[in-house]
Amino acid sequence: MNATNLETIYFAGGCLWGVQHFMRSLPGVVVTEAGRANGESASLDGEYDGYAECVKTVFDPGRVSVEQLMEYFFEIIDPYSVNKQGIDVGLKYRTGVYSENAEHLKKAQDFIANREDRDKIVVEVLPLTNYVRSADEHQDRLVKYPNDYCHIPMEIMNKYRNK
Repeated sequence: MNATNLETIYFAGGCLWGVQHFMRSLPGVVVTEAGRANGESASLDGEYDGYAECVKTVFDPGRVSVEQLMEYFFEIIDPYSVNKQGIDVGLKYRTGVYSENAEHLKKAQDFIANREDRDKIVVEVLPLTNYVRSADEHQDRLVKYPNDYCHIPMEIMNKYRNK
């Protein structure tokens, strides 16, 4: 792995605790960070001002592609659900893929366009306009508190661990 070749993409898939726990276990994913993306302001004042809970995902493109990350991501979300994943409901729980890299966005859009169910999918694919790291208490939450709530079934959560 060459640290200069690492790339970053952001995945919003409902409650960020489970998404971070899952993404950090994937082959080729180097670092994850819980945060909020594409809100209306540069801070998290008030009710998150339109932010989506997301996971900043730093990956080695020599080991995992954006398309593969999309496949993994679609294992843990309901791509047809608007502003809801599991029992979590609200704008901040919407599904999305965000990046500052136009090629990442094209690959994510193509991934969705090539699916048979593409007309039902409500996952937004947008340029990253802003990102705010979540508080320390939200970082690696399910490592610290393994019995905490998560909308992702454990058999999926642990599917790629140690591979």
